[in-house]
Amino acid sequence: MPVSNVSAAHERLIAALSPSLQALALRGAVRAYKKSSIVINEGDAGETLFVLLQGSVKVFSTDQSGREITYGTIGAGDYFGEMSLDGGPRSASVMTLEPCVCTVVTRTAVREHLAQEPEFALDLVAQVIRRARSATEAARSMALLDVYGRVIATLENEAGPAKPEAPVLLTQITHQSIASRVGASREMVSRLLKDLEKGGYIELGVKRITLRKKLPARW
Repeated sequence: MPVSNVSAAHERLIAALSPSLQALALRGAVRAYKKSSIVINEGDAGETLFVLLQGSVKVFSTDQSGREITYGTIGAGDYFGEMSLDGGPRSASVMTLEPCVCTVVTRTAVREHLAQEPEFALDLVAQVIRRARSATEAARSMALLDVYGRVIATLENEAGPAKPEAPVLLTQITHQSIASRVGASREMVSRLLKDLEKGGYIELGVKRITLRKKLPARW
Protein backbone atom coordinates (compact mmCIF):
# COMPACT_ATOMS: atom_id res chain seq x y z
CA MET A 1 0.00 0.00 0.00
CA PRO A 2 1.70 3.25 -1.11
CA VAL A 3 2.03 6.16 1.24
CA SER A 4 -0.56 8.81 0.37
CA ASN A 5 1.59 11.91 -0.13
CA VAL A 6 5.11 10.64 -0.66
CA SER A 7 7.79 12.71 -2.39
CA ALA A 8 11.23 11.76 -3.63
CA ALA A 9 12.74 13.16 -0.43
CA HIS A 10 10.31 11.15 1.70
CA GLU A 11 11.06 8.03 -0.32
CA ARG A 12 14.74 8.38 0.60
CA LEU A 13 13.85 8.75 4.28
CA ILE A 14 11.62 5.67 4.19
CA ALA A 15 14.32 3.70 2.36
CA ALA A 16 16.65 4.28 5.31
CA LEU A 17 14.31 2.35 7.65
CA SER A 18 14.55 -1.35 8.43
CA PRO A 19 12.63 -3.46 5.86
CA SER A 20 9.76 -4.29 8.23
CA LEU A 21 9.44 -0.67 9.36
CA GLN A 22 9.52 0.48 5.73
CA ALA A 23 6.46 -1.63 5.03
CA LEU A 24 4.68 -0.13 8.04
CA ALA A 25 5.63 3.44 7.10
CA LEU A 26 4.23 2.92 3.61
CA ARG A 27 0.82 2.30 5.14
CA GLY A 28 0.66 5.80 6.61
CA ALA A 29 0.35 9.42 5.53
CA VAL A 30 3.39 11.67 5.62
CA ARG A 31 3.18 14.69 7.93
CA ALA A 32 5.73 17.38 8.73
CA TYR A 33 5.91 19.09 12.13
CA LYS A 34 7.66 22.29 13.16
CA LYS A 35 10.01 22.39 16.13
CA SER A 36 8.20 22.40 19.51
CA SER A 37 4.99 20.99 18.02
CA ILE A 38 2.86 18.76 20.25
CA VAL A 39 2.33 15.56 18.26
CA ILE A 40 0.54 13.60 21.01
CA ASN A 41 -1.35 14.92 24.01
CA GLU A 42 -1.41 12.82 27.16
CA GLY A 43 -4.93 11.57 27.89
CA ASP A 44 -6.19 11.74 24.28
CA ALA A 45 -7.59 8.61 22.67
CA GLY A 46 -4.89 6.65 20.85
CA GLU A 47 -5.74 5.67 17.29
CA THR A 48 -2.43 6.10 15.44
CA LEU A 49 1.21 5.08 15.47
CA PHE A 50 3.96 7.43 14.24
CA VAL A 51 7.03 6.29 12.30
CA LEU A 52 9.67 8.99 12.72
CA LEU A 53 11.48 9.55 9.43
CA GLN A 54 13.41 12.70 10.33
CA GLY A 55 14.17 14.68 13.49
CA SER A 56 13.71 13.79 17.15
CA VAL A 57 10.98 14.06 19.78
CA LYS A 58 10.71 13.93 23.55
CA VAL A 59 8.20 11.93 25.56
CA PHE A 60 6.96 13.70 28.68
CA SER A 61 4.18 14.34 31.18
CA THR A 62 3.11 17.43 33.11
CA ASP A 63 1.19 17.79 36.36
CA GLN A 64 -1.53 20.31 37.20
CA SER A 65 1.04 22.89 38.29
CA GLY A 66 2.85 22.64 34.97
CA ARG A 67 5.88 20.74 36.28
CA GLU A 68 7.30 18.50 33.59
CA ILE A 69 9.00 15.11 33.71
CA THR A 70 10.70 13.79 30.57
CA TYR A 71 10.74 10.03 30.04
CA GLY A 72 13.12 10.01 27.11
CA THR A 73 13.78 10.99 23.51
CA ILE A 74 13.13 9.16 20.24
CA GLY A 75 15.11 9.67 17.05
CA ALA A 76 14.63 9.06 13.34
CA GLY A 77 14.27 5.41 12.37
CA ASP A 78 12.09 4.58 15.37
CA TYR A 79 8.36 4.79 16.09
CA PHE A 80 6.09 5.94 18.90
CA GLY A 81 2.45 5.95 19.91
CA GLU A 82 2.25 2.15 20.07
CA MET A 83 1.27 2.13 23.76
CA SER A 84 -2.27 3.29 22.97
CA LEU A 85 -3.12 1.03 20.04
CA ASP A 86 -5.51 -0.80 22.35
CA GLY A 87 -7.78 2.25 22.09
CA GLY A 88 -6.92 3.51 25.57
CA PRO A 89 -5.79 7.05 26.36
CA ARG A 90 -2.30 8.24 25.54
CA SER A 91 0.00 7.63 28.51
CA ALA A 92 2.31 10.57 27.77
CA SER A 93 2.72 13.59 25.53
CA VAL A 94 5.19 13.85 22.65
CA MET A 95 6.78 17.09 21.41
CA THR A 96 9.21 17.67 18.55
CA LEU A 97 12.71 18.81 19.50
CA GLU A 98 13.43 19.92 15.93
CA PRO A 99 11.53 19.92 12.63
CA CYS A 100 10.27 16.38 12.10
CA VAL A 101 8.75 14.23 9.38
CA CYS A 102 6.59 11.22 10.28
CA THR A 103 4.26 8.80 8.62
CA VAL A 104 1.07 8.47 10.65
CA VAL A 105 -0.37 4.96 10.58
CA THR A 106 -3.92 4.19 11.73
CA ARG A 107 -4.69 1.37 14.15
CA THR A 108 -6.47 -0.53 11.34
CA ALA A 109 -3.40 -0.25 9.12
CA VAL A 110 -1.15 -1.44 11.95
CA ARG A 111 -3.36 -4.51 12.42
CA GLU A 112 -3.18 -5.24 8.68
CA HIS A 113 0.60 -4.94 8.86
CA LEU A 114 0.78 -7.33 11.81
CA ALA A 115 -1.33 -9.87 9.92
CA GLN A 116 0.97 -9.71 6.89
CA GLU A 117 4.25 -9.28 8.83
CA PRO A 118 3.85 -11.48 11.95
CA GLU A 119 7.54 -11.06 12.87
CA PHE A 120 6.90 -7.35 13.40
CA ALA A 121 4.53 -8.33 16.22
CA LEU A 122 7.56 -9.60 18.15
CA ASP A 123 9.38 -6.32 17.49
CA LEU A 124 6.36 -4.40 18.72
CA VAL A 125 6.12 -6.46 21.91
CA ALA A 126 9.85 -6.00 22.53
CA GLN A 127 9.48 -2.25 22.03
CA VAL A 128 6.61 -2.07 24.53
CA ILE A 129 8.65 -4.08 27.05
CA ARG A 130 11.73 -1.87 26.63
CA ARG A 131 9.75 1.30 27.13
CA ALA A 132 7.82 -0.12 30.08
CA ARG A 133 11.14 -1.13 31.66
CA SER A 134 12.54 2.34 31.02
CA ALA A 135 9.50 3.93 32.67
CA THR A 136 9.88 1.59 35.64
CA GLU A 137 13.55 2.51 36.02
CA ALA A 138 12.66 6.20 35.84
CA ALA A 139 10.04 5.76 38.57
CA ARG A 140 12.50 3.78 40.69
CA SER A 141 15.12 6.49 40.27
CA MET A 142 12.67 9.20 41.26
CA ALA A 143 11.64 7.23 44.36
CA LEU A 144 15.01 6.00 45.61
CA LEU A 145 17.66 8.51 44.50
CA ASP A 146 18.22 12.09 45.57
CA VAL A 147 18.45 14.85 42.95
CA TYR A 148 22.22 14.46 42.57
CA GLY A 149 21.84 10.70 42.10
CA ARG A 150 19.19 11.24 39.43
CA VAL A 151 21.40 13.76 37.61
CA ILE A 152 24.33 11.32 37.60
CA ALA A 153 22.12 8.49 36.35
CA THR A 154 20.80 10.70 33.55
CA LEU A 155 24.29 11.71 32.41
CA GLU A 156 25.91 8.29 32.63
CA ASN A 157 22.99 6.29 31.25
CA GLU A 158 23.50 7.90 27.84
CA ALA A 159 26.85 6.22 27.06
CA GLY A 160 28.14 4.86 30.35
CA PRO A 161 30.76 6.35 32.71
CA ALA A 162 33.67 8.25 31.19
CA LYS A 163 37.37 7.56 31.73
CA PRO A 164 40.23 10.11 31.56
CA GLU A 165 41.47 8.40 28.40
CA ALA A 166 37.93 8.05 26.98
CA PRO A 167 35.75 11.10 27.66
CA VAL A 168 32.05 10.95 26.72
CA LEU A 169 30.44 13.77 24.73
CA LEU A 170 26.70 14.31 25.26
CA THR A 171 25.07 16.54 22.65
CA GLN A 172 21.69 18.23 22.36
CA ILE A 173 21.44 18.28 26.15
CA THR A 174 20.60 21.33 28.26
CA HIS A 175 20.24 22.11 31.95
CA GLN A 176 16.48 22.36 31.45
CA SER A 177 16.22 19.01 29.69
CA ILE A 178 18.12 17.36 32.55
CA ALA A 179 15.88 19.09 35.09
CA SER A 180 12.82 17.76 33.29
CA ARG A 181 14.26 14.25 33.33
CA VAL A 182 15.07 14.26 37.06
CA GLY A 183 12.09 16.23 38.38
CA ALA A 184 14.10 19.13 39.80
CA SER A 185 14.47 22.85 39.13
CA ARG A 186 16.81 24.10 36.42
CA GLU A 187 18.61 26.20 39.02
CA MET A 188 19.40 23.20 41.19
CA VAL A 189 20.66 21.20 38.22
CA SER A 190 22.83 24.12 37.08
CA ARG A 191 24.44 24.38 40.52
CA LEU A 192 25.26 20.68 40.57
CA LEU A 193 26.73 20.80 37.06
CA LYS A 194 28.83 23.85 37.87
CA ASP A 195 30.19 22.11 40.96
CA LEU A 196 31.07 19.03 38.89
CA GLU A 197 32.80 21.24 36.34
CA LYS A 198 34.85 22.93 39.07
CA GLY A 199 35.83 19.48 40.30
CA GLY A 200 37.13 18.55 36.86
CA TYR A 201 34.53 15.84 36.28
CA ILE A 202 32.70 17.48 33.37
CA GLU A 203 33.06 20.28 30.84
CA LEU A 204 30.01 22.37 30.00
CA GLY A 205 29.28 23.79 26.55
CA VAL A 206 26.33 25.04 24.53
CA LYS A 207 23.85 22.15 24.41
CA ARG A 208 26.67 19.74 25.18
CA ILE A 209 28.34 18.22 28.21
CA THR A 210 31.63 16.33 28.14
CA LEU A 211 32.06 13.73 30.87
CA ARG A 212 35.81 13.65 31.64
CA LYS A 213 35.88 10.83 34.20
CA LYS A 214 33.53 8.68 36.25
CA LEU A 215 31.22 10.86 38.30
CA PRO A 216 31.33 10.49 42.10
CA ALA A 217 28.48 8.55 43.68
CA ARG A 218 28.03 11.28 46.31
CA TRP A 219 28.61 15.00 46.26
